[in-house]
Amino acid sequence: MKKIVLITTIILLIPFVANAATLSSALKTTFENNLELQAERKNLEVQKEVLNISKSDFFPTLTLSGTKNFENTNELTNQNGTDASITDTNTMTSSVKLEQTLIDGSERSTKYEKSKLGLNLSEAKLIKKEQDVFMKAIEAYTGLILAYEKLSINQENVNLLQRQFEIDTARLSRAQITATDLAQSQSSLSGAQAGYIGAQNNIITSKLTYENIIGPINANEKLKKIYNSEVPIPSSLIDAKKISEQKSPDLIIAEIEYGQSELDVEIARSDLSPTAKLSLERSYTDDLSSTYDEREKDVLQATVSWPFQFGGKNKSNINKNLQVKGMKKLLLENAFRNNTQGVTAAWSTLESSKSLLRAVQSQVKAAEIANEGISFEYESGLNRSTFDVLQSRSNLINAKINLAEAERNYLLAQYRLLKSAGLLNSDYLKLR
Repeated sequence: MKKIVLITTIILLIPFVANAATLSSALKTTFENNLELQAERKNLEVQKEVLNISKSDFFPTLTLSGTKNFENTNELTNQNGTDASITDTNTMTSSVKLEQTLIDGSERSTKYEKSKLGLNLSEAKLIKKEQDVFMKAIEAYTGLILAYEKLSINQENVNLLQRQFEIDTARLSRAQITATDLAQSQSSLSGAQAGYIGAQNNIITSKLTYENIIGPINANEKLKKIYNSEVPIPSSLIDAKKISEQKSPDLIIAEIEYGQSELDVEIARSDLSPTAKLSLERSYTDDLSSTYDEREKDVLQATVSWPFQFGGKNKSNINKNLQVKGMKKLLLENAFRNNTQGVTAAWSTLESSKSLLRAVQSQVKAAEIANEGISFEYESGLNRSTFDVLQSRSNLINAKINLAEAERNYLLAQYRLLKSAGLLNSDYLKLR
């Protein structure tokens, strides 16, 4: 069994040999290759074009047109029944028209301002998506490291309990222990083997999560464990709240959406305003059916229109947008409230995870001392039972696993604080 465990572990640990891959490099890979981020960047490019479309509405429209008309009358009869003279036509007309909107009740300027806000909104949504994806990547990176740590701890446990079982088998043959003691030892060994198999499966699922978010694992790289954030974190809760009020993408999104709702009210009101357009058209007509028939014409035209809707359509449209504005105002207030609560909770989690880590570190030290002493006393024939040895060993294994989890949770708490403050983005992480 010992050989099987060793061989399997070597195979599973292949990604953890050779050169080291850092969390920063994993985040950079995520930044460059993650499909969710790529899609959000495409949306940003779309909004840039929407802004260009809105900008183009301020410029005049130039229209070029051409018409070719051929008319052939087969039969033409007068009212008295006699044949009338037939004149076929063959005309060609070309024109150029320049048109400019002069007055539109500020509709164009308001839509342009809304498009600018739309671009800002897309930028904020990209940052929000970066924060979500980077947090998932950090969880996947540290989760895979934790999976390998648990595998190593479980492997060590199996090897030691295998040795314990061999020792107890020999002691039973010398009548130094009972069959019950040996059964306890065997039961613990079987439990450890089951735990080892579970740890192996956990590595498989952790790898799949890693590759889905970050990308393929390089077999020549080792994942380097870190214990603290690679970028500065806010030094106090007050600082974290102040930063979040300026950087939180959720707040920025809520503010922009409220601003857009205000502009939608103005756009709805502009539908009731008069519009004025000025156009200049030059046309040229040539009748090819006659010897000489050409005409060139210039038309300068000013058009003023004032729409009136019956049935209250425009008024209802204005009221609808006013209601949407009120809703966005409430959502903005709620976003501020949630932001404050989120930052406070993240800071509290960071403080508690730090305290828990210290406690678990002390637990591991104490468990190591206790296990070493009890094992020595047992092997020396002192007043220690097999149960005492197995119990102390179990306490040590649990403490080591708790430590690995506490170290990961403390690191995650740091990055979650960065996320709540709006700092977990490509610029702050220096991924560009």
